Amino acid sequence: MRKQLKTQINITPILRVAAGEDCFGKQRELGISTIAFKVVSQDNNGLFIIENTFRAKGGPARHLHYDQDEWFYAVEGEFIIEVGEEQFRLKSGDSLLAPRQIPHVWAYIGDTIGRMLITFMPAGKMEAFFREVTKANAMPPQNPELWHAHGMELLGPPLSVE
Repeated sequence: MRKQLKTQINITPILRVAAGEDCFGKQRELGISTIAFKVVSQDNNGLFIIENTFRAKGGPARHLHYDQDEWFYAVEGEFIIEVGEEQFRLKSGDSLLAPRQIPHVWAYIGDTIGRMLITFMPAGKMEAFFREVTKANAMPPQNPELWHAHGMELLGPPLSVE
């Protein structure tokens, strides 16, 4: 006689987030930009997707993720991204994958509004990182302990943009 094994299936609910909105209805500021959480994971193994909207030139410090690949999709405006020793320009519709363990840095370089979708795979501690750093309404501080606590290594300053 065969035993039937019961399996539990986790089904992700449908999630619709309106343009310019955060899935939790929050306003999250990073000084020169805002971020909106678009997709959050129920655990650290899923996806985490943010929309980053820039009002001025600039971006985060050079860093690497120990366990996350980071995918960038330029929605509007122009960005410069360095991954390892290579430099890329992204314009609307362009995308780039920055693999885990590879140093990278990026910045908005346009003159109007810039928007980028950024996906972290797996989510890791990135949601917690952005919840923490948006409390100060400034770009993430260059505090190595903060970055390390969220699965990253701070490696240098942001790109210099004019």
